[in-house]
Formats: sequence, structure tokens, C-alpha cells
Amino acid sequence: MHSLLSGTWPWYVAGPLIGLIVPLLLVVGGKVFGISSNLRHMCAAVPVPDSAKPSFLRYDWLRVGGWNMVFALGIVVGGWLATATLGVPDVGANISEATRADLSSLGITSLSGYAPADLFSWQSLGSPLGLLIVIVGGFLVGFGARWAGGCTSGHAISGLAALQAPSLVAVVGFFAGGLLITHLLYPVLLPALLGGGL
Repeated sequence: MHSLLSGTWPWYVAGPLIGLIVPLLLVVGGKVFGISSNLRHMCAAVPVPDSAKPSFLRYDWLRVGGWNMVFALGIVVGGWLATATLGVPDVGANISEATRADLSSLGITSLSGYAPADLFSWQSLGSPLGLLIVIVGGFLVGFGARWAGGCTSGHAISGLAALQAPSLVAVVGFFAGGLLITHLLYPVLLPALLGGGL
């Protein structure tokens, strides 16, 4: 059982399991899968008078989004339980040699654990460029999810399953943005961040 839970699952098992979330949520209660809407629910849950809230946050957040907030909490608790009971897998062991060479040319050499320690350390994140990346990147992710009317999970899983054209446009935009950042912006930012520039 331990090897089943700690190992990677093939796409033909994991993919259909993720895909079954959409009809399950629709059948159970007409729900739509997505994570970014939880930020709105958390803001709506802040205990201040309705007159002090923008109209966008004046709704019954518990009835509308309580289930989704529990789902998001389950993701966090499930991740913690998996790490606590199964340990941290060596994700870097599954990275191809070509990717290792590309990352090494950018200054990323620590490929064990869940995230490269070269990038995700207090030294990197506490630098001016690291703070800029986190703050601007976080703003852009939040703004983009709100502007697109959902996040990657909402559009790519629920929206595409419902054959919604706006979700197709959003998913194409997500992938195009990811490719542009990976191939144009990261080769400039990462060496400066890791080399102590800025």
C-alpha cells in the first residue's frame, strides 16, 4: 500500500480520476471545480459590517463557497499528511538530463525535494529581486485569475469539460504565458536572482 501511495501514478489513472471530479461535483450539488474563488470567499468572510464591504463581497459566503473552502483546506491537510506519513519524495530524480542541463545553465543545481533550494530559500526570496518577483508575480497571478474569471484548475478542468469557449481561450493564454515566461523572462531573471544581482 505504501508503494502505491508514494509512487507516481500513470497519466491514464491520474487523468481520469481528476476528470471525474467535474461530473461528481455537478451531480452532488451543481458545483463547479475551482480554487481561486476561495480568495473571494475568504475576503467575504471577514467579520466587518456589510456597509464596509464592496458589493462584490456582500453575499452568503458560507452557503456559496463553504464547500470549496473545505476542499482547499483538504488539499493543504492532505499534502501535510502525505508528507508526514510518506516522506518527501526525491522529485529531482525524475528530471531528464536535458532539463538538468538547462536548469544548471540558469544557476539552479539543487534539484532534490519539492522545489529547488536555490530559488526557495530565505536568501533568494529576501533579496530585492526575490521580493519583487514574489510581490509582482503574486499580484499578476491574482489579477489574472480574477480577470480570466477563474484559475487554471477551474478553466482547464471544469471549463473545458463543459465545452466553454472562454475557458479554452483562458487555457491557451495560461500556456502561452507560461512558455513566454519560461523561455524569455526566466533566463534573464534567474541568473540575476541567483547571482545576487539587483
